[in-house]
Amino acid sequence: MYLCIVIDCNTVYMNLSTLIKNYFASKGDDVTIDVFDEKNIYDVYQRVVGVLTQHIEIETTVLQAMGYCFYEILDNVLTHSGKELGTVITHYDAANHILSFLVADDGIGVRASLAENKEYADVTEVESLKMCIKDAITDGKGMGFGLYSTSLLARDAGLRFEVRSGNNTLLVQNGVESTTESDFWQGTIVYLQLHTNREIDPAEVVANRTNVAGQYNDTFLTDNELEELW
Repeated sequence: MYLCIVIDCNTVYMNLSTLIKNYFASKGDDVTIDVFDEKNIYDVYQRVVGVLTQHIEIETTVLQAMGYCFYEILDNVLTHSGKELGTVITHYDAANHILSFLVADDGIGVRASLAENKEYADVTEVESLKMCIKDAITDGKGMGFGLYSTSLLARDAGLRFEVRSGNNTLLVQNGVESTTESDFWQGTIVYLQLHTNREIDPAEVVANRTNVAGQYNDTFLTDNELEELW
């Protein structure tokens, strides 16, 4: 059965079965589900990334960049969705070196969030999806950097990157960006599949704006592991 952390599966507030069917159907029952709010967001972040850290075959540079992007996506839910809860689903395929994670909410959605900034009040849903992964595009409540840096991570190590909201989905795959109509989702879904065995430059993922390698190392690695890393 699915492993649910933080709260029981039966209390998950959104259509969990739809998320698993659409994004994790081929993964069997080996997925982990977390529900987070402002009180436990950091605990969920530490648990998810900490578990991955125990897999020594995962390239450290991927985890350094992924950890930053993952927390930013979690924080986006609490900052921009208008909701107090979000859901995380994760799956790690060690045999094929692929990490999949999804963060979802049932909030106001990307277009309505961006429209809170008067500059973007008239954008369409498709336009808002294309804009949300660009640098410095924000509703005014943040820097507009989280999804942009995630798009850079997808560029360097990604298999598939999706942002779904309302009736449309933005897909970035093999360096190609496209939008398609999709079944309606009230809120926003961010889905990312990563190669975990590729060495990347985490500084490039964040455009050299913060020391993500140092942040990850200080949080998740022991002194002995740091010595081995260097």
